[in-house]
Amino acid sequence: MNLIEELLTRGVEEVIDKAHLEAALKSKKKLRVKLGIDPTSPNIHIGRAVVLWKLRAFQELGHQVVFIVGDFTGLIGDTSDKDAERPMLSEAEIKKNLKTYFEQAFKILDKKKTEAHYNSKWLKKLGFLEIGKMADLFGLHEMAARENVANRLKAGKRVSFRELLYPIMQGYDSVAIKADVELGGTDQRFNLLAGRTIQPAYGQQPQDILTTQLMEGTDGRKMSSSWGNVINITDEPNNMFGKVMSINDELIKKYFILATRMEIGEIDEIMKLANPRDQKLVLAEKIVALYHGDKKAAAAKESFVSQFSKGELPVNMQKEKIDPGKHYLSDLLLKYGLVSSKSDARRLFQQNGIKLGGGPDLGDPKVKEHLALKPTQDVEIVLDGNISYIVQVGKKKFIWLM
Repeated sequence: MNLIEELLTRGVEEVIDKAHLEAALKSKKKLRVKLGIDPTSPNIHIGRAVVLWKLRAFQELGHQVVFIVGDFTGLIGDTSDKDAERPMLSEAEIKKNLKTYFEQAFKILDKKKTEAHYNSKWLKKLGFLEIGKMADLFGLHEMAARENVANRLKAGKRVSFRELLYPIMQGYDSVAIKADVELGGTDQRFNLLAGRTIQPAYGQQPQDILTTQLMEGTDGRKMSSSWGNVINITDEPNNMFGKVMSINDELIKKYFILATRMEIGEIDEIMKLANPRDQKLVLAEKIVALYHGDKKAAAAKESFVSQFSKGELPVNMQKEKIDPGKHYLSDLLLKYGLVSSKSDARRLFQQNGIKLGGGPDLGDPKVKEHLALKPTQDVEIVLDGNISYIVQVGKKKFIWLM
């Protein structure tokens, strides 16, 4: 009973129909629980993993989980969280992105107990008659009333018919696999409800819905691959640890609840620690351990503490999104306000006042060449988008490129 209560409340925003789902869980009926993720980027981040861990919780209670990689819906494009039209991806882009999606998902789900599908298996077969039958269940006013669509129309922005078809496609996924329950983030609410609308037209009972809270990224905005503020579940341990340590202090408890499996009582005890940095050290180690194991998590913690505490680097330094590729160091210094002019940069080079080093990825061999870079003149450097860096100017100015 406690497991059911936690399942329906921890990190949960809404359950439709809660009474019906709770009764089904208590009856010990084996439910078919669905989650679909579109491969719009190559990596699954810990924000998306929130619903995967919720799916795992259903799995641990003995239910049949169905994980769908949306290789077809990914082509159509979900506009649920966008304030502008999402471009239609090519089949080549989708194919490239989804290469390791099941492998990544099985870091969380029990592979042997998971039913896995690509939704192109059934969506490619739909004809205009079938699509028209489902489209007839929705009115234009319902589509236009969606908050993000309404805002775009009000601002005079284009909304394509293709985007309006997306909820129908996702809803049909529920028909195809005969879902009893579907999971998703709060931004998926309209799409999830589409399944409830479409299923009765095919003689199925409407699925129950469980939506989870959305997680903010390293810059405080919603975690999104398109914004580059993500912590990917495939990130190297040191990089993952450093990214968690960079989050805003007010997000610590939310991260504990959504991104770890610690009991609420344990979380409350950690939150009693006076220093947010100490809270985040526990948080970062727990998150890294979920994806890389306890030993690598402990090593990442030791590396971070050694670099930032013993090396006397400030923990709350300015953070900026990395711009991968070739850059002259003076241009970076100017871009981020670390120098006032090129001549100011030249003076600092001559005084050995500029340093470039690996950030929380200190143990990553790919950054070894930069760890002791103390240029005496302007240099061209190549920044790797998978690595973070620290630039130091003088004794007090730091910036963390991540």
